[in-house]
Amino acid sequence: MAVSLLIGGGTASGLYTDTLIEVAAVVSAAAVFTQTSGQRISQSALWLLIFAVALIVLQIVPLPAAAFNGLRPELLLGNPWIGESRFRFVSVGVGRTVECLLYLVAAAAFFLAVLRLRAEQVGALLPFFFMGVICNGLAGAIQYTLSNDIAIVGLLPFTINAGLFANANHFSALLFVSIPFVVYYGLFRGHLVSGSTGLVALLLLLLAAGSRAGALIGLAITVLSVIFLSARSRASGFSVLLAFVGLSIYTIGAWTKIDTQVLDPAFGRGEFTRTTIEGIKDNWATGVGFGNFQKAYQIYERESMIFAQYVNHAHNDYLEIAFEGGVPAILLVAGYFVLLFATLAKIRRDPLQKAAFLSLSFLLIHSMVDYPLRTEALAMTFAYLNAIIFHKGFAERLSPKSETIEIEHNGAKLFVPVEASSYESGHLRQHRSNGQMRVS
Repeated sequence: MAVSLLIGGGTASGLYTDTLIEVAAVVSAAAVFTQTSGQRISQSALWLLIFAVALIVLQIVPLPAAAFNGLRPELLLGNPWIGESRFRFVSVGVGRTVECLLYLVAAAAFFLAVLRLRAEQVGALLPFFFMGVICNGLAGAIQYTLSNDIAIVGLLPFTINAGLFANANHFSALLFVSIPFVVYYGLFRGHLVSGSTGLVALLLLLLAAGSRAGALIGLAITVLSVIFLSARSRASGFSVLLAFVGLSIYTIGAWTKIDTQVLDPAFGRGEFTRTTIEGIKDNWATGVGFGNFQKAYQIYERESMIFAQYVNHAHNDYLEIAFEGGVPAILLVAGYFVLLFATLAKIRRDPLQKAAFLSLSFLLIHSMVDYPLRTEALAMTFAYLNAIIFHKGFAERLSPKSETIEIEHNGAKLFVPVEASSYESGHLRQHRSNGQMRVS
């Protein structure tokens, strides 16, 4: 978790830092799976992962060339297998699709390993997440203090432009994803002062980063976190009032930041969306292969939109997934959302799961205008957030469990049923001078 946030901020392909993170994730997951665990893994989530891996594998398996007739343009038929035209790949770039497969396998392994941990162990991973966030925040603060436009070259295999990320928007995504957990620590762990300080620091860094989407999402997620999580906390109404005053000041700063910039130039996300949709229409059945957006996008670009700078992503992960994976990928994404919202009804009682759901929701919203999950740092964070939400241990420890209390009084033994959560089960033992009470 910590290593991915420290060196996983690059977006280019073939980075050795990404490979190190993937190896670490798989090795760590293997270590977890060698241990016995009583935790059950969500079967629905497991099958969804299996189908996702199978879809990518299918794209790099040679298929009869006749199967592609009429499914995609001639330029995107894909390379023949070993020089023969009888078999072709779904993917127009097998190497890039293999990279995506390893990327998914590493994140899935980490996700499943966290699901195998006990609920208290899952929560114990949160400080490692904060460790990575703090290091990124310190790096970002130093950068923005020294200059408005500073780049660090040579430290990592990619140019660091914000925090420890190559992209300021992705740095902003990490910051606003952290906000619900900071609020959780302040309201439910008794660290109100340090939580408030951390919240202010995150909001200031979001403003300094200059990400329009990050600034807006940071504001929204803070408001929702305070309202959503404070309902069952011990925080006083005065502290909540102070939080809203601070949010009002931040809103003015965010609005000023956005108002001074051009919202959507001619060569921007609107053009990326239009061109990507054209590509989806021609490749709706199979897609062009995961990791091949850049290669296939160029075929659909208008001549007036071709410049020295090229488009590397659609800046909308959902459109990019549809372009690369076709209808099967769209169905998988839809299945994930159905599963996610079905799980929401079961996590209303645990504040950590509620915080994770807020973070995940806004990360998914940000994916509509950017590609944050294309970095290892945020991909591993995404896997961790999902593991918290789909972990069955939180619901089990909060579910009421029937217990009996054995009471000895005047030589008679009475067994009285009580309702207690598993927090209390097996830990209550009270001895009195005139009688004895025992939890069985």
